[in-house]
Amino acid sequence: MDIIKSTRLYEKWLGRRMTLIPADIRLKHTRMKESVFMFLRATFYRWCQRWPEVCPEAAGATKVLAVGDLHVENFGTWRDAEGRLVWGINDFDEVAHMPFTIDLVRLAVSAHFATKEGHLKITDAEACDAILQGYREGLKAGGKAIVLGEMHHWLRELAMSDLRDPAAFWAKMDALPECRKEVPGSATKALEVLLPRTCMEYTVSHRIAGLGSLGRERYVAVGDWNGGKIAREAKRLTASAYTWARNPKTKTKDVFYQDALDRSVRSKDPYVRLEGSWIVRRLAPDCSRVPLASLPKQRDELRLLGNMGRETANMHLGSGKAVKCIVKDLRKLPAKWLPDATKGMVKATEEDWEAWRK
Repeated sequence: MDIIKSTRLYEKWLGRRMTLIPADIRLKHTRMKESVFMFLRATFYRWCQRWPEVCPEAAGATKVLAVGDLHVENFGTWRDAEGRLVWGINDFDEVAHMPFTIDLVRLAVSAHFATKEGHLKITDAEACDAILQGYREGLKAGGKAIVLGEMHHWLRELAMSDLRDPAAFWAKMDALPECRKEVPGSATKALEVLLPRTCMEYTVSHRIAGLGSLGRERYVAVGDWNGGKIAREAKRLTASAYTWARNPKTKTKDVFYQDALDRSVRSKDPYVRLEGSWIVRRLAPDCSRVPLASLPKQRDELRLLGNMGRETANMHLGSGKAVKCIVKDLRKLPAKWLPDATKGMVKATEEDWEAWRK
């Protein structure tokens, strides 16, 4: 099966489970042509098909509750219940029970493409070493939330850039056109669960964001409250693309987003939760994804990737007893398993991207 047929079948499967927005799907297809890094981010469904063929040894590793669609731009910040700034994985749309290796390989492949496109300045070997070392250290330590307070000053400086300025952020939110079509009642209900209970007026807009989830319904409510603006977003979810790749005829709608939030080692954002088939979250300048383009030019990239490895361990530690098996697998796998698997998936992804562009 080629990338064209794979995309058609996946979108057909997805369209039976939720309303897809044709204009956004066309936009996604266009953006998939722009760069191989963007293509990678948009095509986790294709990755799931090719992964077992290209990396059979890694694909046979211990299964955990894994992120799946992990990449170097799937990290961001949020505020925990104490108001502290926390850094970590930002999106769990594709979480499923998968080999723990899938997250490490996909993270390394994304670092390769980010370097190829000038966003990072490291070699594949350096990236793999940093990710794997951070991951091992995270497992050994039993995990630890990455709170940007008295520790991790360097990471705070990376995360809080000029591009996340409140004035610019809210100007962007205010520029979103108000929905002309009726917003699904379930989405409105989900949004209002996380809005202040005191009566307030708000506008609801359709928001275009991300790549993997582009095409799905995504609504954002923006209003004024107690002297400032607030925003909440609701995004439609269904079962992971990994489930589709393993069994295209599956009828399951199991979503593990909340499980990922509850079981991983992290200081949670109290304003992120699953409401029916919608994931609802607070949007704010310091509660959002951190794109590579927003990072300052002077930064320790290997240290950053090491922390991405540690945060991946924080996620996998939520699978409890499986952790001992992960440690055993890491001992059994060949010394160069991650660089080799990365090389294989880089080649497979580039082949699909070239076919898509044509």
